[in-house]
Amino acid sequence: MQLKIGVYNIAWMRDLFEPNGSPKTTGKEETRSKQLADIIRSMNPDFLGIVEGPDTLVSGAKTSTQQLEAWTSHYLPDMTFKAIHGYPSAGQQELCAIYRPDKVKVLFTPETKEGDRFNQPFLMDTTNRMIKEQYQHYRPPLELSILGLDDRMLTRVIIAHTKSKGIFDKVDYARFEQLSQRDRLRLFGECMHIRERCDSYLGKGQQVIVMGDINDGFELDFYENRFSKSAVEILLGDLWKPEWVLRSVLPRPKLNANGWTPYSGRFKDRITGDQFTVLIDHILVSQGLKIIKGQVWNPYLEKNDPVIQSLKNQLVLVSDHYPVYTEVEA
Repeated sequence: MQLKIGVYNIAWMRDLFEPNGSPKTTGKEETRSKQLADIIRSMNPDFLGIVEGPDTLVSGAKTSTQQLEAWTSHYLPDMTFKAIHGYPSAGQQELCAIYRPDKVKVLFTPETKEGDRFNQPFLMDTTNRMIKEQYQHYRPPLELSILGLDDRMLTRVIIAHTKSKGIFDKVDYARFEQLSQRDRLRLFGECMHIRERCDSYLGKGQQVIVMGDINDGFELDFYENRFSKSAVEILLGDLWKPEWVLRSVLPRPKLNANGWTPYSGRFKDRITGDQFTVLIDHILVSQGLKIIKGQVWNPYLEKNDPVIQSLKNQLVLVSDHYPVYTEVEA
């Protein structure tokens, strides 16, 4: 079965909803919602993972699922989507997804074994010292199963929004260095935990897709050289098990004077003040899934794609990230 799959960090999508969870239908929020709807309609995904989705309250009084289904009903009345979410995060921005129920079934299928659940603390040796430290996902990764309408398992999906490497406090350089190392190790720990789950799926003969805002890219920067690892390579897997290595749906990014290409976001360096481009949003797939197409919906790069060019204004204004899109054969 051919599937059209995307992942999109929509950047504080919660702002598009009223306190009661209904979609806002006036003002700048309505404008942004209409722009977002244009993008999703043109993408026409069978499955779209959403990072920074609307809130889920622990009480269940308001959920990402309820809000997304109300939003798609209002702003995409010509399309039929269902929504799904998992464990609520400790903060405000949620991991969730929408999908076409006439094409696939999607189930929330988290690991339930005590100590292995993504919403619980876990132990991981991030420094290769044979000492495990305790970490916890700030936003528990969303574990889903995508099935065909005949209930055939197509693939497992993990949507993640891992630890940011950004330092936003007012600090001196010594403190900046300390916080940078701490955050990098937490990022490694989260990705190691996710990769363990991928190995579990693959060991059962299942396919897997990892997607989301990983807050890291390929290659080795200063801290990754210091620790001899990078978060994305951790997710890709172990070269000693080549059949289990995940593949990016995108071409290998290249470094230039302005950052990385292709890129899914642009950020300001807090020390130099320069703008630089980064590829931190990813879709990684196991080898049993055939990649037919993969691209960042970036209007500054996809100059020959008429659909993306027609949405340039929307893509620039809706979020500070661009969606990543792929077509796979499952």
